[in-house]
Amino acid sequence: MNKPKMATEKGIPSNSRVVMLLGQLERMSGEAMVREVETARQVTAKILHIIQTQEKSGKEVMSKGSSGMEVILSSLENSRDVQTTLNIMYILSELLTVGRGRRVGVFVSKGGTGILFQILITTSKESPPSEELMLQLHSLLAKVGPKDRKFGVKARLSGALNVTVNLMKQNLQNTKLLLPCLQVLRVYSTNSVNAIYLGKNGVVELMFKITAPYSKKNTSLLKVALDALGALLKSKTNARRAVDGGHVPVLLSLYLDWHRNDTRHRHMLIRKGLLVCLRNITNIKIGRKAFIEADGMRILYNSSTECLPVRTLDPLINTSSLIMRKCFPKNRLPLPTIKSAFHYQLPHVPAAGPVAQLYSQPPGVDDVVDESDNEETEADTEIDSENEEDEKDQGTANDDIETDLNKLHPKKNPGRPFEELRVYERFFLELSEDFQNASSTSSSSFSSSSASTQSSRPIIVPTAQALSPKHVPVPSSQEDCNHQTKRPHTLLSPCAPTPTPPAPLTPLELDAIHLTKDQERKEKAHIPSPDAHTPLSPTTGPPSPEMIEQELAHVLQCVSLEQEEVTNEGEGGKGVKQDGSPVNATRHIQSPLLLGGIAARRVGGGGSNWGSDCGSEGAEDEGGEGAVLEVPDTALLLPLHDPDLYVEMVKGTRSVPQYAEVAYPDYFGHVAPTFREPLVERVYGVQRSKIFQDIERLIHPNDILDKVVYDLDIPSCPVIEDSGESLKFNSQFESGNLRKAVQVRKYEYDLVLNSDINSNHYHQWFYFEVSGMRVGTTYRFNIINSEKSNSQFNYGMQVLMYSVQEAISGKPRWVRTGTDICYYKNHFARSSIAAGGQKGKSYYTLTFSTSFSHKDDVCYFAYHFPYTYSTLKMHLSKLEALRTPQIYLRQDVLCETLGGNSCPLLTITAMPESNSNDYICQFRNRPLIFLSARVHPGETNASWVMKGTLEFLMGTSPFAASLRESYIFKIVPMLNPDGVVNGSHRCSLSGEDLNRQWQNPNPELHPTIYHTKSLLQYLAHIQRAPLVFCDYHGHSRKKNVFMYGCSVKETVWQSNISATSSDLQEDLAYRALPKILSQIAPAFSMASCSFVVERSKESTARVVVWREIGVQRSYTMESTLCGCDQGKYKGLQIGTRELEEMGAQFCVALLRLKRLTGLRNHQHLLDLESDIIGTQSKVASSSPTTYVMEEDEPSFLEAIDYSAESNDEDVEAESEHGGEVQVNPDRLEQLSDSETNHRD
Repeated sequence: MNKPKMATEKGIPSNSRVVMLLGQLERMSGEAMVREVETARQVTAKILHIIQTQEKSGKEVMSKGSSGMEVILSSLENSRDVQTTLNIMYILSELLTVGRGRRVGVFVSKGGTGILFQILITTSKESPPSEELMLQLHSLLAKVGPKDRKFGVKARLSGALNVTVNLMKQNLQNTKLLLPCLQVLRVYSTNSVNAIYLGKNGVVELMFKITAPYSKKNTSLLKVALDALGALLKSKTNARRAVDGGHVPVLLSLYLDWHRNDTRHRHMLIRKGLLVCLRNITNIKIGRKAFIEADGMRILYNSSTECLPVRTLDPLINTSSLIMRKCFPKNRLPLPTIKSAFHYQLPHVPAAGPVAQLYSQPPGVDDVVDESDNEETEADTEIDSENEEDEKDQGTANDDIETDLNKLHPKKNPGRPFEELRVYERFFLELSEDFQNASSTSSSSFSSSSASTQSSRPIIVPTAQALSPKHVPVPSSQEDCNHQTKRPHTLLSPCAPTPTPPAPLTPLELDAIHLTKDQERKEKAHIPSPDAHTPLSPTTGPPSPEMIEQELAHVLQCVSLEQEEVTNEGEGGKGVKQDGSPVNATRHIQSPLLLGGIAARRVGGGGSNWGSDCGSEGAEDEGGEGAVLEVPDTALLLPLHDPDLYVEMVKGTRSVPQYAEVAYPDYFGHVAPTFREPLVERVYGVQRSKIFQDIERLIHPNDILDKVVYDLDIPSCPVIEDSGESLKFNSQFESGNLRKAVQVRKYEYDLVLNSDINSNHYHQWFYFEVSGMRVGTTYRFNIINSEKSNSQFNYGMQVLMYSVQEAISGKPRWVRTGTDICYYKNHFARSSIAAGGQKGKSYYTLTFSTSFSHKDDVCYFAYHFPYTYSTLKMHLSKLEALRTPQIYLRQDVLCETLGGNSCPLLTITAMPESNSNDYICQFRNRPLIFLSARVHPGETNASWVMKGTLEFLMGTSPFAASLRESYIFKIVPMLNPDGVVNGSHRCSLSGEDLNRQWQNPNPELHPTIYHTKSLLQYLAHIQRAPLVFCDYHGHSRKKNVFMYGCSVKETVWQSNISATSSDLQEDLAYRALPKILSQIAPAFSMASCSFVVERSKESTARVVVWREIGVQRSYTMESTLCGCDQGKYKGLQIGTRELEEMGAQFCVALLRLKRLTGLRNHQHLLDLESDIIGTQSKVASSSPTTYVMEEDEPSFLEAIDYSAESNDEDVEAESEHGGEVQVNPDRLEQLSDSETNHRD
């Protein structure tokens, strides 16, 4: 017997029986197949038998190098005999059933799909067609279809669609044949053109005939039919057909039948299939309408609620939830306009841009909702799914990278003639100072006294209220209300005669108040008096950070021991202990405390009696005269905090709403807690349960109170008085932001944030006060007009709360709080005006629950640790007191803002050792470091980092002294005072993001940016450009602290542009500072840093200072608002201690940088080139584009259907951080013992 010609693979014997038979079949190809029908039948039957009985024979046929598949397909194509064709199809069925899809791939690559369609068409023309052949054909097509990307097109072009549809119509009762036909139809329908074609041919109606009515017979067939129907209904035209045919109620009743009868949950896939059909129908507007009319919300809500206890039914609950959220009628925000509740008229309006659009909007336009909200939101709302925006981001990430090499090479361009810039010489006296005159020491043109005399409006200072809640006078009319609340334009001088209000509310002149402080106890505690404004002598010096930490620890121990005694204090509240504990230095303040004699309500709005904690029992009987607020003297705990000085500073702060109140946290101060605050673990199903509670509002509308309890749009009386059944809210104080509070259920409130002034969005920062709470009751708060599509609140971050009762008991601090926290898309529609022209956008809800521990408390909630403009002024004033003769400190007013607030500029360096020429020369020639912060008001963490930097620079440690001797620091600690004061999140009063104005700042609209840039331009002109420029920011979507810098080489590597080696010549020194920080600062992550220049960031400080001023080390330093996922602080939320530590570590890094630049060799620190290449390869392997690094968040058990979309200065870029290096010992002294023990 001759050997077959058929190619075989090495290792397989060529005389193998199946190979021989295939060789025989190969020789029969062509006409021989037609002539020798019987032989063909026998050979194919034998091959089938061998393959069925011997597993290895199948491997022989399908092995690499074997031509077995070509032989089989060729025989199939040439066969004209039904039995032979069937045999070959049985062979194929056996072969393709195993092999994990590789065999199917081979089959498709050899043209198998086309041959099957060809036979299908041929067979259909026979009368009658062979049922068995049709059955096998469709079974095979169902197997190969999903693996052939051109399957749908091939089916349509060959005419196979009609064959399958006609076969189904003729065999509706023949389930054996119907099942494979449906399986193929399911694959056909995934092609959108096919789905529309099939819909036109009546297939949608046909499918509804197959799926209804309810029956437990043929469940496998029903499952496939529903899958096919679901695929068909993805087409909008088919979805309309289903609605017009009245099929939505049919699907709902069918789903309900299955839900009721499938008690053992064996048919979950059928139930899911029905939901998928509903989900696809409700992607169109008429589908949503039909769903609501068919009572779909109630049906799905009730069925989902019943499914909740069974974890395996989660897919049903999640799909139901998605459908209900989509169909929930879009609501308008409960506001008259989305523009800010405060109005500030600009001196002139920009010619173009969002502010110009805002001013050109005709009066009377409803900007909260518009006609776009009623249009189809056909972006398949369900593509809310996990990664819609991630995909968009990844698709466009590379598009944003700067590819113009001319722009990538920094060209010093001072922009303005030197004659214009010469006026800035006065801010650089240190460069010409000769120190010959003994009196020419550091001075301040930004003194607290001048600042505090700017305004004489009434200031209400936090006090304890003498009246109990039941005795609070309730205004009887609007007129009373107006009288009670400060009128914006009422400015009374401190010496004006005051009307006499009722006795219990005897007001006091602020200037006449004497706050008693126990000086003796301060001396016993060995703490220098913070009130002593005389400069400290160089011998004594300020208290060291170590001393302060020890004192604080001692104080907090005392608090826990003495709390009981304080609580049991006698009547009349004498309040001062005799044991010398510093925590008991008390402030005796009569109540209420305000300036100018307007009988205004207490800041808490609740008129609460502080009870025994305050020692104010019996005060009512004494007509309020003896009411005393006993609080720890925070100046003893916080060396840079003084409540009296804070009030003085508030008087000089100008706000658009003319705030006259002081918030307790800003008055008392914040002492960072000594305990750790871990990132909270997300509770499984929390988002779903919150969404279900929102859906209940529609299903049980009678349970919803919908009662407005606070509304800034009623300026005469924002606090709406009631019978005491509701919480009381307030945000009328510096940096406050809460526009409206609506009580929706007894213990649930919807909160609406105010947009930035002269803007209609940027809702993120919040800071408000709550009082009138019940102890132990859990309240739910929903901030309903957030705009970003994801938030760190989904990844472990909590809101911050400050309890006044806790502060009184010796723990004045912000703590992370809130349970059941999540952030999700809600049913409030954003008008196209609010969404910047985009239609169909929704707002997002941040929801959290919390309970209160103290009766008659006043609590504050904030997005992050507040740091007001008045706090900055107070801190700068106190820093002045820390100055020793060795420190050169000068405070200048750089400019005045639009709102009339001063923008401080600090100069810090070391005084020359003597006034000899050598020392003066060294003094003048020190390199400059330029720092700025808080251009975005909502990024309060930037101010805390800046506070750490300033305190370190003014410190007495040898490192601080060495740093001052090495550099001259020019610091603008708050670039946007107006935004900070008025509670904005991102903009200044001009309604613009100031960090997008650096290319061409307007001196009138952006004075702080204009003059800061001018300072840098002046330095460039005199050849003294800074060695380092760094702008401190906060980041809402990433963890850790990290930097953005500018690099030609890294930008080119991340894009597809071709560049010569000369284009890529670049000193790698820009990487040294972040690398040093990653080695010494535990919160810093080098892996999160990026040095790519993007087009969208070309007008930011970082890029402009790099490009125009020529500062190679130009950075943005971003600090997380959330916490860390690497290093010593991994798994912890960030606090003020860590932020201040970061500011100090930045200084230490500069000192190390000085040593490095002195050595002129960076290689001993790190191999930067390989470092960059390492990052590059990691990036390239981890995502579709080379720019977006690994996602920094773990995936959740339940989908969070939002992806990151941010105005933060980045795109998401996160990866693991390398080895953690021990922090520099000079910072250890500033950490408490407990912290030191936590070190890795």
